[in-house]
Amino acid sequence: MPTTDLLDDMTRAILQREEVVRLLRGSHGGTPADAGARVHAYLDELRTTQRYQFYRALQHPLYPILRKITRNHEHLDKVKRAIQDGRVIYVSNHRSHIDYLVEPLVLDDNGIRPPLIAAGINLFGGPLGLLHRHVTGAIPIRRNTKDPVYLVTLQAYIAELLTRRDLLFYLEGGRSYSGELKPAKTGLFRAALQSGVRDLLVVPTAISYDLVLEDWSLARQGVKRRQRPFTREIAEMMRSAVGYRSRAFVVFGDPIPLSEYDGESRRDLLGLAHRTRDAIGRLFKVLPTALVAAAMRPSSELPDLEDRVAALVDRLRAIGANLGVESAAEAVETGAGLLEQRGIIHLEPGRARVRNRAVLKYYSRSLNHLLAS
Repeated sequence: MPTTDLLDDMTRAILQREEVVRLLRGSHGGTPADAGARVHAYLDELRTTQRYQFYRALQHPLYPILRKITRNHEHLDKVKRAIQDGRVIYVSNHRSHIDYLVEPLVLDDNGIRPPLIAAGINLFGGPLGLLHRHVTGAIPIRRNTKDPVYLVTLQAYIAELLTRRDLLFYLEGGRSYSGELKPAKTGLFRAALQSGVRDLLVVPTAISYDLVLEDWSLARQGVKRRQRPFTREIAEMMRSAVGYRSRAFVVFGDPIPLSEYDGESRRDLLGLAHRTRDAIGRLFKVLPTALVAAAMRPSSELPDLEDRVAALVDRLRAIGANLGVESAAEAVETGAGLLEQRGIIHLEPGRARVRNRAVLKYYSRSLNHLLAS
């Protein structure tokens, strides 16, 4: 195990945190030497660097795809006020691997330094892993592990990181394979609450697309069954990008002060996670493709489809949803055209027919959290 004199400031601070000190004394079984070696190994794995000066110049090997997405944002003024008031944690829903690029670039487009990003460890293989670790500032997270040494180390690392940098993490852990907004994961919320950082603010952030780049592959699986190599997913995304064009909407909500919550209370932890999820759900931009998908039948006459979309729009407007359309006619014209281009429905004179029910349901389910309310 490295001597204390050779450790960087952040590692020294992590090793001095109370929960890590207890761990190194053998509170979780095993010898202190074994625990210390594992803690240092995990810290080496978690360590990341964001080379901000290269961030925009490089913009990632996915730039050929990224340029096909028009970036839009709402309520950026709330972010600008938040970063003046304290340290910020952006908590977002997760639709696509493109989220990792679109959301930080929306901030950078507007002169706000991008946060570090908590990302699944499967993204860190090969050259792209080096890019994530040494340029974009992504932190490799082992999801679903039960190893107490890792969990304590991760919590301490995130807590100490928040004394130095802003952070972005995804509420649901991974992408939604079904299309709906999934329940909140609480691990990183716990680390934030127990960090001891004063003036820490959670900024709920919602991202939505007219068309999700991985829609076909996500809908085909429906649920995540296994971790796949990121290089394979990149290859699928490149194939899906043929003819692909989309808008992305990143919407920021009112900051939530963590000072309102007790870091030792399980009830407060769940309350914060639920409050953040509810805020993200209300911020989520309702776009034409989702409306058409939710209103479609296996075969729909266009006037009937427009009537059903109109009823949906009225219902969503009544509950204060963030609508991205002015009228049902606009939604059908735009949404049906995009879904046809994607090969999800087929348009005939006066009628629309479903070509791929699974992908259509993927888009439809993105409104489930709103319609359930």
